[in-house]
Amino acid sequence: MSAAQHDNTLYDHALRLHELTPDEPLPRDGQPFPDEQRHGGRRWRGEDPRFIGADVAVLLDRHFADAAAPPSALAEAFHDVHVPIHPNEHIEAAALRADRQRVWETGRWLVRHAADRCAVTVGLALLAADWHEEDIPLIRTIGLLSNHFGPLAARALDRREGAAETLLWLAQRVAGWGRVYVVRSLARHWTAPQARRWLLRHSCDGDYLNGYFAGQVATVAQLHHAITTGETDDELIEHTGRLLVIMADCEGMGTTLQHYPPAFAVLTAHATHFARLEPSTRRYIDAAVIADRLAADPEKRGCTAAQADDLVRRYLDVLNRPEWCAAGAAMDGEYATWFADHEAVRLRLRAFGDY
Repeated sequence: MSAAQHDNTLYDHALRLHELTPDEPLPRDGQPFPDEQRHGGRRWRGEDPRFIGADVAVLLDRHFADAAAPPSALAEAFHDVHVPIHPNEHIEAAALRADRQRVWETGRWLVRHAADRCAVTVGLALLAADWHEEDIPLIRTIGLLSNHFGPLAARALDRREGAAETLLWLAQRVAGWGRVYVVRSLARHWTAPQARRWLLRHSCDGDYLNGYFAGQVATVAQLHHAITTGETDDELIEHTGRLLVIMADCEGMGTTLQHYPPAFAVLTAHATHFARLEPSTRRYIDAAVIADRLAADPEKRGCTAAQADDLVRRYLDVLNRPEWCAAGAAMDGEYATWFADHEAVRLRLRAFGDY
């Protein structure tokens, strides 16, 4: 199937889906893409990682050596080589060797007009090496297809002044792996007030992959300062609970509570503020999980046994209130399934009293 046979370009596909859900991640990250038949099931294995991207660089060098070659000549050029979705030194070097204006024009054309994801990826890699302010909407839009284009979109946007605003726009509209790439980049710009506020209140959406950046968010955005001073509000308290749940169980992915120096201070502050929240199913589960993890293995959660015992009892004092018991009993859907599969949580916490 040639490019001309596709219903629309990858950019048009992303833009159309974005218009349907302008303030949320694209459904299924935009899958299936218009070129799905050409790419379904393709895998590249057994390559020496040092040479991944070298074939792409050769094709780019050949293209830029021909002064008359238009960007469209590359629309189908990369389909049969391994095009990495992450920043790549070979491709970046090829971009730096070529005329800057041609690199920009080529990257822009490929992202906007190519119908094959390989060509779009190369175009985005060229823009990541050098782009103009007018390209921000282009990069943001293709970045909405974030599991595939998120790494390079985040890299491109991360390399300019004022990156926080644009990265924040994208972070609010991506999920899964795409959220990992974009939030990690946004965390590097945490000193921007709007970025820090969002990181501390909305960066974790509950996905298992949040474990790859939760500890980074807690550290760079100074969670310990926010939760122990006058910055607290209901959103911060609730999101802190989510961060604590993730960091309790993300060993092998990111910073755990055991390796987070302010863990006990943050847990103590959260337990204090949690007592004034209105009950909800999500809050109930987060508090129950935090208490369970503290009861199971205090040292892995940054506490001594005595500290953990006190914290568990404080959480249970809240969860045993009638209105909180009602929130727990009202679980349905995914929450009820989760708790049914985690009976060990209930059994362990019962040892601390009438739970």
